[in-house]
Amino acid sequence: MLQIENLQVKYSENIVLNEFNLTLQTGLIHGILGRNGSGKTTFFNTLFGIKKFAKGKILFENSPILKSKIAFLESENYFYPDITGKEYLDLFVNKNVDMKKWNQIFELPLNNLIENYSTGMKKKLALLGMLKLDKPIMILDEPFNGLDLDSTYALKIILKKLKEKGKMLLISSHILEILTNICDFLHLLENGKIKFSKNYSEFFNIEKEIFATFDKEKLINDLML
Repeated sequence: MLQIENLQVKYSENIVLNEFNLTLQTGLIHGILGRNGSGKTTFFNTLFGIKKFAKGKILFENSPILKSKIAFLESENYFYPDITGKEYLDLFVNKNVDMKKWNQIFELPLNNLIENYSTGMKKKLALLGMLKLDKPIMILDEPFNGLDLDSTYALKIILKKLKEKGKMLLISSHILEILTNICDFLHLLENGKIKFSKNYSEFFNIEKEIFATFDKEKLINDLML
């Protein structure tokens, strides 16, 4: 179990997360929703230890969370220059994971320089690196961006299998339908705190709740006349 209590995160004097409370169970896929600027990436960076928090607690299994428990797939991945895909994966040490077999799914040219990869190929390479780490908590920030149809489908299967292995998965996406299709819980982040959490049985009405304050529908209708 991951417990986040009264978390506050700020940049200079600008408070991004405040009175942020969330409890997450292991062995489930948790979707983190929010508009641009709502604090999703700040939350992930704080959880991973990139960003320090000013107040609050983050506990995993009743102890302060350790970075060593987390694998993080960032929305924009950095790769060292002049290295191949294979050299990148070799940076992650785990003898129990066969990368050759995993790469049969994504078919990346691992002997080629990463700088010659497409955006989608770089995303798949970063995903393989995260899978090789095999951590109990896995954070995926916009993991479907840049993926083709086959890779998107493969990732959905992988995420469900990781859940079956007891991993805790936190995923963000700007595409609501992706999250409602694969997540067990959805948590809406708004104004620096969690506005609500819904389980799978409550997803049928979630779009209406998220966009209850959307005020552009009349304008769209008028423009389309």
